[in-house]
Amino acid sequence: MTSGLWELVLRGAWVTVQLLVLSALLATAVAFVAGIARTHRLWIVRFLAGFYTEVFRGTSALVMIFWVFFVLPPAFGWQLVPLWAGTLALGLTYGAYGSEIVRGALTAVDPAQQEGGIALSFTPWQRMRLILLPQAVPEMVPPFSNLLIELLKGTALVSVMGMGDLAFSGNLVRLALQESAEIYTYILLVYFVIAFALTRVMRGLEKKLKAGVGKRPEKKIVVAEPVGGGVS
Repeated sequence: MTSGLWELVLRGAWVTVQLLVLSALLATAVAFVAGIARTHRLWIVRFLAGFYTEVFRGTSALVMIFWVFFVLPPAFGWQLVPLWAGTLALGLTYGAYGSEIVRGALTAVDPAQQEGGIALSFTPWQRMRLILLPQAVPEMVPPFSNLLIELLKGTALVSVMGMGDLAFSGNLVRLALQESAEIYTYILLVYFVIAFALTRVMRGLEKKLKAGVGKRPEKKIVVAEPVGGGVS
């Protein structure tokens, strides 16, 4: 490939990374809000969070991108740029999957921990912030890591909007060179490198979060000195 075509592929990779970061941030925020809401004591809050989860988890991410980019603009009179349309569609879709991870991790915490917070007169938010989340978040990291990789692969769907991501740029290069095997092999390698880097980062985060969980405080042995300094 020429330097110009390589530059096109690299620009596409940069667009993919931007979309991944923005949609991951939105999906994480949505996942925690919806996941915590699904454990709320009020049934209406649980119902609304569950309704959102079922709707977005049960629909196609590709159709959701079409809906956000092509259907909503005529209905509301505004148009989102492809980057923000992709971020919104992917963030809401994968946030629904993430909400189940959050809910499952919170409900897996030992109920005795919750009861201890109630005995200490903690408010529901204090119990969530000081007791449940510190124990649940480390358990969320491995499934969130898998979900992040799935989100990376899902970013290729935005190419249907004509957005210049990695998949779209690779297709342009293929059309220019008429070489499918070589170009798509390069694209697969770029996706693999990004996914591998994400996996290593998430594993490091998991180790860091679990470093202080479940450890017992160190016992210090104090040797008492005899009174009087010795035996006469």
